[in-house]
Amino acid sequence: SFPGPEIRVRRGDTVFVNVHNQGNHAVSLKWEGVKGSIDGSNELIQPGRNFTYKIELKGEIGTLWWHATSAWAAATVHGAFVISPAANEDYPFPAPTSDQTIILGQWFKQELTEGDKTIAPGRADAYTINGHPGETYGCSNDTTFEMQVDYEGLYLVRVINAVVNETMVFGVASHSLTIVGQNGAYTKRSFTNSLTLAPAQVVDVLLCANVNVGHYYITARPSSGTYITNGILRYLTT
Repeated sequence: SFPGPEIRVRRGDTVFVNVHNQGNHAVSLKWEGVKGSIDGSNELIQPGRNFTYKIELKGEIGTLWWHATSAWAAATVHGAFVISPAANEDYPFPAPTSDQTIILGQWFKQELTEGDKTIAPGRADAYTINGHPGETYGCSNDTTFEMQVDYEGLYLVRVINAVVNETMVFGVASHSLTIVGQNGAYTKRSFTNSLTLAPAQVVDVLLCANVNVGHYYITARPSSGTYITNGILRYLTT
């Protein structure tokens, strides 16, 4: 799948992740932002083989992510690593109605490896939101990511920039965002209309669905260019 599987755990857990390499190149997985110990962090998994990582979480909370390190890391398989509060913990902000992970990625028509050589990627052929390129690339509607919300619902949105070497600008039309966490830690709350995310950066925000019922564009673009991808925030009606 693209993005790859989302891993959900609780703060302080010991996590075992069994990785099967069904590709054509040896890979290892990098766990961005994990501060605890990782057994096998340098393990190279050969094609057709598997390996089980043991991850002992410490104080990490919120959203991190993982990616393969074959060729260019974020241009290979990647996914979210969500760390919820422990069973006896509450959020240090109003409890969300639900949460949504959004991974900003990119798509290349060109293979990034030829034989044993790695090809440095140029500009992506498309940028994606959760694997969908959106309407701006001339694709059909079923390739546009859609987030459904209820009026007056409060949503914890986990935004991950998995784009190689590109700072990305993210926003939701007509909605403000409350920043509550970054890179696996809570932060002092701050308010913004858009996010600017460096490569590999993760930001957790609260979004309150409190504007007129309808649908609104979710947008992401590289800060250095005019290419844009979009999704839809759609209010459910009863």
